[in-house]
Amino acid sequence: MKTHFLLLFFSFTGICYAQVVKDYDPLKQRTTHMQYFKPAEDHLFAGDCMPYYHEGTFYLYWLLDEGHHAGLEGLGGHQWALSTTTDLVNWKHHPVALGIDDEEWEKSICTGSVIAEKDRFYAFYATRVKEEGKVHEQLSFAISTDGGLTYVKQQPNPFYYAPEECISRDFRDPKVFKDEAGLFHLFISGNLKEPVLNGFGGYLVHLISSDLTDWKEVESPLKGQRDTPECSDYFKWNDRYYLLYSLGGYTYYLISEHPYGPWIYPESQALMEYFGSVYKTAPFKDGRRIAVSYSPSRKEDKDDGDRIWGGTILLRELYQEPDGTLHTKFLEEVLPATRPVSLPVMKSCSPEKIVSLSGDRIRMQAGGDVGVVSLTGLPVNYRLTVTIDPESTYEEAGLFLRATDQTQTGYRLALNPVNQTVTMHNTSINGVKELTSPVVLDVIVYDEFFDVSVNQQRCILNRLPEQKGNTLFLYVKNGNVAYKDIRIEEIIN
Repeated sequence: MKTHFLLLFFSFTGICYAQVVKDYDPLKQRTTHMQYFKPAEDHLFAGDCMPYYHEGTFYLYWLLDEGHHAGLEGLGGHQWALSTTTDLVNWKHHPVALGIDDEEWEKSICTGSVIAEKDRFYAFYATRVKEEGKVHEQLSFAISTDGGLTYVKQQPNPFYYAPEECISRDFRDPKVFKDEAGLFHLFISGNLKEPVLNGFGGYLVHLISSDLTDWKEVESPLKGQRDTPECSDYFKWNDRYYLLYSLGGYTYYLISEHPYGPWIYPESQALMEYFGSVYKTAPFKDGRRIAVSYSPSRKEDKDDGDRIWGGTILLRELYQEPDGTLHTKFLEEVLPATRPVSLPVMKSCSPEKIVSLSGDRIRMQAGGDVGVVSLTGLPVNYRLTVTIDPESTYEEAGLFLRATDQTQTGYRLALNPVNQTVTMHNTSINGVKELTSPVVLDVIVYDEFFDVSVNQQRCILNRLPEQKGNTLFLYVKNGNVAYKDIRIEEIIN
């Protein structure tokens, strides 16, 4: 992935380059509850993720990062770490699978992909190189004979350079796959030097091979992007084909009934999350599919700090609707452990004519006003589920999380049915449908992570490290809704 966040990084750190990471210890890492995982070493982070499934094992390769892309003259210094699981619950962390050697020209082992063929695993990746003061990217590959745990780089290295029409600085992130006829393909991020329209040069370079060694270029499956389409993913699921790519960290997907298009752009982009960067996917048992990204850190650990490169691993479960559209929901096997707690006493903050309380059901009638109910004494970290049932049209409804009181209201989680948006403080997702019907919110408040599943169809994550209040506000603005089925569980790990 291109370093979209590098300027932000340099703006607050100054340029202080790290070297190649040599102190990552796989034995120190936690082996359960993998959601929001980062290396235990304080100075290390997780970057782009590359999931792969083979013969019952889910392989999660990920870029090992030090100093938010500061390694080796600011070009990354990244290497491939590896974590594996057979059940998504229990994980094993391995030593670096594909690392930087002592070659002066290797500045980063960039994002790529793997494929198992016969008794070998093949890893295709881009190497970031600095020569004569200029940076370019080129393709390399490596082979594993121990089941994908360790790789040996192959010659020639590199084996492929950017085509003449492609900017050599934007040639990376190879996605390898095998088609139904047995032909191998690579989709590689690219950017044309001379696009048809200025600024629309992003495309995917398409290579084919019969032996994973000799490659030739054929027609691109994707052109005309406003930026380099990074970290592409491609798969067939049931009777449809999917192409994923990322622009500025946001992941888009396209659907087709044919292998390489024409593509359909769906109305709702289920993988587009501000704090879920460059999603890639892999199948799992029983027809499931798992999406994995990394969640960027916040500049200076501030609520309003920009994203910076490198952070934690983020996993979602992906599922397919009958019309081929995709949705996301929490991946239950990797979530933090919880235990039930008693529901705090609910207190109305609005006049009786607006709010009525009955057991764990709250009814708010706030046409032209705002209805508010508070719950105080929540755990620091918790999981909350609640159903918001509209009884009329409403302008906005939702929660304030980690509030202190009415003057320090914490972080607003807001549903807006007119705009079809869900906002988690200062980030939002669009194209969220069915907000005028009952909405089930599943909310994880864990350290700085505010993770929300909406109707098990769309997810939104924000990273908010500053406020620590123990009060929850439920509210509606300009409309009538009922809150019901409220449940709170304390996160215990």
